[in-house]
Amino acid sequence: MSQNKELFITAFALFSMFFGAGNLLLPPLLGYQATDEWYWVTLGFMITAVVIPIFGILAHARLQGSMFDFGKKVSPVFSTLFCIVIYVIAVAIPSPRTAAATHEISIFPNFGTDALLTSSVYFALVLVFALNRSKVLNFIGKFLTPLIVLILLTIIGIGLFMPHKEVATSIIEGFPLFAGLLEGYQTFDAIGAVVIGGVIIISLNLKGHSSYEEKKKLIAKSGWIAGFGLFAMYAGLILLGSYFSGEIEVDMSQTNDMKRATLLRGISLATLGNIGTAFLSVLVALACFTTAVGITTGTADYFKGLFKNSQQVYNNTAIFACILGVVIGQLDFHYIIIIAVPVLKFIYPITIVLIFLNVVPQKYATPLVFQAVVGITFIFGVFDAINFFYPENSFLINFRETIPLGMYDFGWVLPAFVTFLVIGLMPKKS
Repeated sequence: MSQNKELFITAFALFSMFFGAGNLLLPPLLGYQATDEWYWVTLGFMITAVVIPIFGILAHARLQGSMFDFGKKVSPVFSTLFCIVIYVIAVAIPSPRTAAATHEISIFPNFGTDALLTSSVYFALVLVFALNRSKVLNFIGKFLTPLIVLILLTIIGIGLFMPHKEVATSIIEGFPLFAGLLEGYQTFDAIGAVVIGGVIIISLNLKGHSSYEEKKKLIAKSGWIAGFGLFAMYAGLILLGSYFSGEIEVDMSQTNDMKRATLLRGISLATLGNIGTAFLSVLVALACFTTAVGITTGTADYFKGLFKNSQQVYNNTAIFACILGVVIGQLDFHYIIIIAVPVLKFIYPITIVLIFLNVVPQKYATPLVFQAVVGITFIFGVFDAINFFYPENSFLINFRETIPLGMYDFGWVLPAFVTFLVIGLMPKKS
């Protein structure tokens, strides 16, 4: 296989494993609510849903190990616990969420079948792909991703160039940039990066790649290509939401997931007519499926590595992940999102700082820097997670108001950055 062909297959596979349920459903409603301030929410969304995840892939390109390598400078025990937590979250929330989204948008409106049947067939197919993992990269990169991109580009292209009414007034409270940042959290893409990056590395190893530098260049370049693709799709979907804000009526009293689905159906119908519903169904199903395959494969790979590369452990983990997906995938998409929020508030900041520390030059990222920055981030992440359950607590309110960006759930950013500067950079300067 030529180098260019392999580069694009790898990049397409990365894009497809990133682009799941949330990536498709979240941006249009964000643009719909931001209207003429769409560029601010786009900027925020890109930071948490594109830039940080691609940095995660670049970190994988440097480390070329497993997710364990991301946190081993903190301590081996911490890194093991971090990996287990991430993989449990991955198979318990984002993976079942893809089945729930597929059922609610693609299957139920067309066939009216039960959620149990959808999730059972869905994860049976995921399991088939996971058990044939050596073929995963090629099949997703060659066939599934081009189809996803073609349908998306058709909807976005027609939607942007057709005539539109004047956009409505923005209904986002506060600075739109922070709304975009927080919505980008919901894509799970930073967590996805540390899971999916491992899948890419093992897939390349299985295809016979042994050179560290060769793999580093291939992974890094494919990461940038995938990132550009994600940027284009997100910006297009957000802009579509803004353009249609004066034309499509969305009941704002509905749950967020219902609003997102209603808007996306409306856009598909407006751009492609009656056939738009069929295209949307295929698009959602494919986007969700490739993400579920990536998560299941990555999780099984990790536990296989923990047990001396036992293929039986790999198979058992994949089967367990799919059974869990069937059980949780029957839940309403809205409830899965609610479960995800406090978990994200706690684990996402830690994941982000680990990605950042593994990308910066190693001379600035000593074990002491890792331990200090992750420790500070952990403390502030705990406060954000607790606040989700006790939003009226006076101590938490005062604490969050005192810390810069605290009321936006980014109270950890400045303390983590200052800690990095003081411990990582100041001694070097002196």
